[in-house]
Amino acid sequence: MIVLSRIDSRLIHGQVIEAWLPFLRVARVVVADDVTARDAMAQAAMGLAMPETVQVVHTTLAQFDAGAVARDDVPTLVLFRDVAAVVLARANGLPDGPLTLGNVHAGPGRHAVSRSVFLTDDEEAQLSTLTESGMDVTIQSLPSEAPQRVTRAA
Repeated sequence: MIVLSRIDSRLIHGQVIEAWLPFLRVARVVVADDVTARDAMAQAAMGLAMPETVQVVHTTLAQFDAGAVARDDVPTLVLFRDVAAVVLARANGLPDGPLTLGNVHAGPGRHAVSRSVFLTDDEEAQLSTLTESGMDVTIQSLPSEAPQRVTRAA
């Protein structure tokens, strides 16, 4: 079962390990990312600090069977690098549910929607479409913070 899907350009990192895993009480983390799925060194680095009780699965976006993960009984956190990855996963069967944006790096054509999330206009439109299709899209760096809706900063 997918407990939470999360967009965070850092994928597995301290906030996920120290805050989200204990809060969500997941037994599995799926990293759905083409880059790390093909990089054994990145996978090893991400796994160094993971608790032994949490299974880590690295998969390409094309191979990610979100429907199967959603239907099984293993509480799972799914991590995506960017909005485009979630859009593709949704087209391939990622079900309705919570989607949290934790960290999306600044860059050309991006504007701040929170202190840690920078989106393009296209990404905002894609997130709006995901919301309209049944996903609950929020920004939330840590579980102790109140989630906020995705809105363009003034």
